[in-house]
Amino acid sequence: MQHSFHHMLMKAYFVMHRTVMAEAKALGLTSGQPKILELLSEHEGVEQKSIARSCEIEAATVGSLLERMEQAGLIQRRREPGNRRSLFVYLTDEGRRAAAQTEKIFARAEENAFSSMTAEQKKELYAALEQIYANLSKQGE
Repeated sequence: MQHSFHHMLMKAYFVMHRTVMAEAKALGLTSGQPKILELLSEHEGVEQKSIARSCEIEAATVGSLLERMEQAGLIQRRREPGNRRSLFVYLTDEGRRAAAQTEKIFARAEENAFSSMTAEQKKELYAALEQIYANLSKQGE
């Protein structure tokens, strides 16, 4: 039985999500937090609205995720001089440790996902997914 593209994409996403969250929960993280940690480890001092856009999460959801992350001591939010309207998000030392552990979790999950694929297949998949994302993003504008 051949499944539709959207069905296979959703199945792959949910299996990857389950795999990552099984380990991330042991770190005390909830859904959505690992990708925020990943983003912040690459770009410190990000505005909340940029986190929402980059992680494809609703702004209100990002707010509640960040609230829990702040209470857990993973991040701190602060205003920057000259910009009183926006909150910028920074990792704490504990957040950096959690981000490093999260990076290892993502790397293991990706290694498993690509285990039977050649480097060329992996490259082609990335390119195809980037094109699909661009196509679908244009429709949402």
